[in-house]
Amino acid sequence: MRWLTGWSGTAPRAGAPAHETPGAVRPIAARTLWAGANPLWAVGDWRPEEIRLVTLRPGGPAVVSTGAPLPDPVEDTPATTRLAVLGHCGASDAELAAGLAAARGGAVRHLSTWPGSYTAVLRTGTRSTLLLTDLAGALPVFHTPWCGGTAYATAALPLADLVGAPIDAGHLAARLACPESPEALGTGTPYLGVQRVPPGHVLAVRGGRPYTASYDEPAGGPPPRGEAPAVRELTRALLEAVRSRVRPSAPGSPAAPRAAAGPAPERPRLGADLSYGTASATVALLAAAVPPGPAPSAAGAGPQAVPSASAQAGPVALPLPGPRFEAGERARSGATKGSWARPPAEGPAEPEPLAAVTFGEPDGPAAPGGSAVLLPGTPRLRHTVLAVTPRTLPFAGAGADPLAGRLTDEPGPGLVSAARAEARFAAGGADHLTGYGARQVLDGHPARLADLIRAGRPRELLPPVAALAGADRAVAGVLAGAVRTPVTVLRAAHRLSRIRYADALDDAAVRLTARRGAGAAATAGAGTAGGLSWCVPGPAARWLSDEALSAVALRLRLAARGPAPAEHPGARRARQALHRHAAAYRTLLQAAEQPGQRLHAPFLDNQVVRAARLLPDQVRLQPGARHTLLHAVLAGAGRTDLPADWGRGGRPDADGPARTGLRLAADGMAELFDRPLLAEAGLIDLAAVRRSLRLAAEPGAAPTPETLAGIAELVSTELWLRRVRARRHGSCWTGLPLAERVALTAARFA
Repeated sequence: MRWLTGWSGTAPRAGAPAHETPGAVRPIAARTLWAGANPLWAVGDWRPEEIRLVTLRPGGPAVVSTGAPLPDPVEDTPATTRLAVLGHCGASDAELAAGLAAARGGAVRHLSTWPGSYTAVLRTGTRSTLLLTDLAGALPVFHTPWCGGTAYATAALPLADLVGAPIDAGHLAARLACPESPEALGTGTPYLGVQRVPPGHVLAVRGGRPYTASYDEPAGGPPPRGEAPAVRELTRALLEAVRSRVRPSAPGSPAAPRAAAGPAPERPRLGADLSYGTASATVALLAAAVPPGPAPSAAGAGPQAVPSASAQAGPVALPLPGPRFEAGERARSGATKGSWARPPAEGPAEPEPLAAVTFGEPDGPAAPGGSAVLLPGTPRLRHTVLAVTPRTLPFAGAGADPLAGRLTDEPGPGLVSAARAEARFAAGGADHLTGYGARQVLDGHPARLADLIRAGRPRELLPPVAALAGADRAVAGVLAGAVRTPVTVLRAAHRLSRIRYADALDDAAVRLTARRGAGAAATAGAGTAGGLSWCVPGPAARWLSDEALSAVALRLRLAARGPAPAEHPGARRARQALHRHAAAYRTLLQAAEQPGQRLHAPFLDNQVVRAARLLPDQVRLQPGARHTLLHAVLAGAGRTDLPADWGRGGRPDADGPARTGLRLAADGMAELFDRPLLAEAGLIDLAAVRRSLRLAAEPGAAPTPETLAGIAELVSTELWLRRVRARRHGSCWTGLPLAERVALTAARFA
C-alpha cells in the first residue's frame, strides 16, 4: 500500500511527552518530500517517476524534480511555495510549473485537470497546506486531530494507528445498511475520529485547523443537449488518459528508471484486462493503437529549472526527444536545420506487446461477446486465457484462513475475490489497464428518469421504459411487461421528482427500520422502481440487527433536518454510485496488486469524469447506451472496422463463479460465522445470516445477485475486522509508545 502523510500544527505544549512531539514521530520506511515544522512523507513502493516536486521561491524560476528529493539546504520562508504531485500524472514540467504559479493566487481546480490519476499537495509558506481529492473517490484524503494540529494522509489506517483510534461500529453499520448514502455515512471512516474528505473537495490545513471546500461542483444547469460535442470530448479525454499510461513518460519530462523492486523482467511492461465487457475491450484497443513514445533519456531525472510566468529569466533549454550520446548531447540528424551527421540506420521501433488477460472462456475463443472481438486486426495483443480453478473462485479460502490476505485500508467486497483478481493481475503487465468504472461513469442511473421529468422532457422516458417492459415481458409475462412495469416505473419516477428531500429521508428511515425494500427485485422493472429514491438500502441491510438499523435510521432523520442538496436526485444518486464503486476499486487494488505493478482505471480519471458529465441524460438512458458510446469513441480514435452490433452479444453469467465459490466454501463460511466479530459488536442478526448462508450454499440453490452482493459485504467486513484485530499497534510509525488496543470496542452505538 502506498500513501502520503504529513501534519500541520502549532508548537507542542510545554511538558508534552516525547511521543506527542511531532519531531519524534515519523512513518517507518518513509521518504521525506519536504521537512520542517509541517513535513510531508511518501511511504510505500513509489516509482521515481511517480514523485514530482515543484518549488518556487521569490526571484527565481520554478524548480521541478522527479523522484525522492535530496535534503534542501535552503530554508523555506513564508513566500516559498511547494507542489507535490504523486501518482501517475501526464503533465509536463512546464505545465507543473505553470500550475504552481497559478495556484499561488488561490485557484486549485486547474491542478486536477491533467491526465492521469494522482494526488496533488500544495504548501504555501510554512503554515498552509492543501490536498486535493479526485472526482471519482479512488484517491481519498483523510485527516484527524493530533498534537494540537491536524495530521493528514491518503490512507485512514495509518492515522488511526497514529492516534490509537478504535473501530467505529456505527460507521460499519451505515456502510452495510446504506453504502451509497452520504446522509448515513457522513464524513466518517471505520476508525473513530478519523475523517474523510469528500470527493471533489480540497482539504486546507491552516494554522493546524482543517477546512474542506468543493473545488469542482457539478454544473447547476442542465448539460449541453448536443450529443456529438459530448462524444468528441469523451473521446479526447479517454484517448489522453490511455496514451499517458501507455507511453513511458510525459511529453517534455525526463524519463525516470523503474523502481528496483519492480516486477520480474519477463513480465511485459503493458497489460490489459480483456473480459467480456466493452469497457475493458475499449481500453485494450486504445492501448494497442497508441504508437510507442520517444526513447527515454539517458540523463538522470534531477531537478530542472522551469521559468515561471512572473520570473524575468532567460530561456532554459529543456530536454528534447530523440537519441542521445553518453554525455547527454542530442545526436544530430539530417532532419534538423544545420545538422550534418545522421545516426546509424535503424528500422522502425517494434511496438511492445500488450498482455491481454481473460479468465476461462467456456464457449471457446469465438464466443459471442467474448474477448475474441479484440483479436482480429490487433496483432499487438498477446492473449492469455487463465483456467478457472477452485482457488481463483470468489469466497475461496475466506473461511479456512481469514488472516491469510492483505490488510486493506477499509473493508470492501473485493476482499472475497482478491485471489481471482490477483491471478489475473499476475498474468498482466507491469502497467495493467482495466475498464473499472465505465458503467458508473457512462450509464444512466435509474434515478435520472426523475431528472427528465423535472426538466420537462417526459417523452424521453419512452425508450428506456419500453426496454424495461420488453425485458419483463420475456420473464414475467405479457401482462407484467405491457402494463405493470411501465406504470410502476413511471409512478416511481414522478414521485421522486416531486418529493421533498426531508420527506424522502424520513421515508427511507421508516423503510429501513421496517425492513422493507432491502430484498431482491423479481423483475428489471421492479429493480428500477426500487432505485428511484433519494436513499436506497444496501444488499446487506436485511441481515443487520434491529439496533444497528435503528442507529442508521437516526442518522437519516438527523440529516433530513439539514439543508437540501442543490443537485437533482438522479445526478446525485449517480455520483454517489460512482464514489462507492471507486472505493471498492481502491480496496481491490490494495488487496490484489502485485509488488511493483500498477493498476490503471482510465475511466476514473478526472478529465474522463468531467467529459462524461456533458452527455445528455436522454443519451445515457437509451438501451445499450454504453456500448454505443464506446463504439463511437473507438470510431473517433480510428477503429472503424468493428461491427455495428459490437458488444451487444450474449455474455456468460457474471455471478456464476460467485455461486460456485460460495458452495465450495460452505464449510469455511460456517466456521467464519461461528463466532464472528460482527455479532460481538451487535451489527448483525447472526441466526438470519447463518440461515441465508446455508440456503445459498445448497447444491440446487441459485441465489440472486443482490443476495450474493450482500453476502460478499458481510464476509469482507468480517475478514477485515479480524485482520485489523491481529495487527500490531504502531506498525506504521516509529516513536509511538506501546499501548494495548482492541479492534472493536464493547460499546455498541453512541
